Amino acid sequence: MVAVVRDGQGRVLLQRRSAGGMWTPLSGILEPGEDPSAAAVREVGEETGVQVVVERLAAVTNSPPVRHGNGDRAQYLEIVFACRSVDPDSVPRACDDESVEVGWFPLDALPPMSERMGEIIAVVEKDESAAWFAPAP
Repeated sequence: MVAVVRDGQGRVLLQRRSAGGMWTPLSGILEPGEDPSAAAVREVGEETGVQVVVERLAAVTNSPPVRHGNGDRAQYLEIVFACRSVDPDSVPRACDDESVEVGWFPLDALPPMSERMGEIIAVVEKDESAAWFAPAP
């Protein structure tokens, strides 16, 4: 699950991850039995202290292939939600060990991030009513 959180002032909430040090939108894994949109709200709150509401499903994507330490290869389904901060004046903070730092960034001044993360933010910014997904080949 990926949560692209906007504040209504042209900014997006990002985290610099402890693992790898890259800037990304907030993301996380669902708890057993948890609704994906509830997971988005929970993860953003746990990782930044910012309370959000989910506005819509923005995209369904898949992660790049990964190889785990035991040699298993995997690729993960990603549900991307467009979220809005309940309080646009809230000051985010790194609340756990998953983030080195967190902050609001203007869309025209994003910190260095992977091209893929930039594309996910761009999909949300299009503000289309239908969720984006890669067409079948």
